[in-house]
Amino acid sequence: MEQQAVQLDRETFSCPICLDLLKDPVTTSCGHSYCMNCIKSHWDKEDQKRIHSCPQCRETFTLKPALKKNTMLAALVEQMKKTGLQASPADHRHAGPEDVPCDVCTGRKLKAVRSCFVCLASYCEKHLQPHHDSAPLKKHRLVELSENLQENICSKHDKVIDIFCRTDQKCICYLCSVDDHKGHDTVSAAAERAERQRELEERRGNIQQRIQDREKDVKLLQQEVEAINRSADKTVEDSEKIFTELIRLLQKRSSDVKQQIRSQQETEVSRVKDVQEKLEQEITELKRKDAELEQLSHTEDHNQFLLNYPSLPALSESTHSSSINIRPLRHFEDVAAAVSELREKLQDVLRDSWTNISLMVTEVDVLLSEPEPKSRAGFLKYSCEITLDPNTAHTILVLSQGNKKVTRMKKPQSYSSHPDRFTDRSQVLSRESLTGRCYWEVEKNKSWVYVAVAYKNINRAGEGDECLFGGDDKSWALDCQEKTYKLIHKKIRTSISGPVSSRVGVYLDHGAGVLSFYSVSETMTLLHRVQTTFTEPLLAGVWVGPGSSAEFCKPK
Repeated sequence: MEQQAVQLDRETFSCPICLDLLKDPVTTSCGHSYCMNCIKSHWDKEDQKRIHSCPQCRETFTLKPALKKNTMLAALVEQMKKTGLQASPADHRHAGPEDVPCDVCTGRKLKAVRSCFVCLASYCEKHLQPHHDSAPLKKHRLVELSENLQENICSKHDKVIDIFCRTDQKCICYLCSVDDHKGHDTVSAAAERAERQRELEERRGNIQQRIQDREKDVKLLQQEVEAINRSADKTVEDSEKIFTELIRLLQKRSSDVKQQIRSQQETEVSRVKDVQEKLEQEITELKRKDAELEQLSHTEDHNQFLLNYPSLPALSESTHSSSINIRPLRHFEDVAAAVSELREKLQDVLRDSWTNISLMVTEVDVLLSEPEPKSRAGFLKYSCEITLDPNTAHTILVLSQGNKKVTRMKKPQSYSSHPDRFTDRSQVLSRESLTGRCYWEVEKNKSWVYVAVAYKNINRAGEGDECLFGGDDKSWALDCQEKTYKLIHKKIRTSISGPVSSRVGVYLDHGAGVLSFYSVSETMTLLHRVQTTFTEPLLAGVWVGPGSSAEFCKPK
């Protein structure tokens, strides 16, 4: 209790300006006491304004008040000094060269903690208190410390800069807006800051999303490096075992195969690691830019924010696609199979099989050179002509337009018997076998059609699920109804959201195991993408509902 009383005395008899015990104490008409030199110095600084104020309550005096020594306070201070109580210790650190000093402190200034945007001054905790206690001062806007508060004053009109001219892209004061910037598109600096802040957050969101995408790609590439290495190592091991049995005849070929595999392995790993390194560099750069944007986003001074915002570097276009496409191949396993074949045929087939081995090695290609197209023009590069096979058509279907259009009739047609014909499902398959990259479009005139692809060995006889497109693992079908889509495979129906149109586009990348369905109108909208491994060529097909028709049209 005694220590608290002493501390109270220190605070009571300390000058609010210098924070030391009062020296030659004087009291203003508003009742606050200061060292005579401290208050005189404060008012001397206000002489040019012709209005003087109390540093604590901000009461103003038109004429500088005459100051007289407060003898009672002086006596009390002297008595305290005799008891051994000296100047009160500073409650905060004094301002150093790197700090913003308090504008009110005299003598050795204390470190300021906040700046006032209205007063255009910075305050230590002690001198900031009136902004918390006084009703008029509470309305002032306190901001983080700034040494450049004068930059917020218009040099022409000596007014606070709080307006942003969008026409000239600069900060101005109110008088500027009705003078040099009259008729311009102007808003408050706060409003412009809010809009730019939203833009900044969007840019950060884009950067962070790209970082996530690149990190996923890097992880995928690393997994591919490991898979390539494992596959190559195993293939080399298997090949060496086979060639050991034929060492006298095949020793040279064994060495050549090993060299080719290692060379291709090194090439593929080098390609993957090169892309991986570039992605990691991009991630580092994106994180650096994100840090800059984050630092700017926390700037409370609108003018400083707007001053620095245009100087931020624009986000460069990525040199890579948003994701890495990996061929679902078995890497070097086919090489070992070819070597096994060579072992069986020995010298008689050595010459022919060697060509096959070399081909299998060089076909290992992890990174796709061309990802799935992004535009209609890109898809049209892979456009293929589809014609329907009359020998596969159910008897209730009629083909026309050069076997490109199929229509479901009410009565069966007179067709000859054929083993390829669907006996109970109103379906038809294409003549063409589809491999590589292909694109085609199907136009339907009524509400119910399946657009499908299937292996040639799909069941044709009977009405079981295995005979219907999508009813087993040999076919994939897009169920196109009047208002909905469903993807069907292995009897599993997956609902799909997307714009319903009369035309469906189908993109097939057989080697990459990609099958994509698109809703085609003025634009193309992806409905569903299948990622799998196709084990043999595919056929295009359609199932036609009652009263409906479908046409394989040439994309334009």
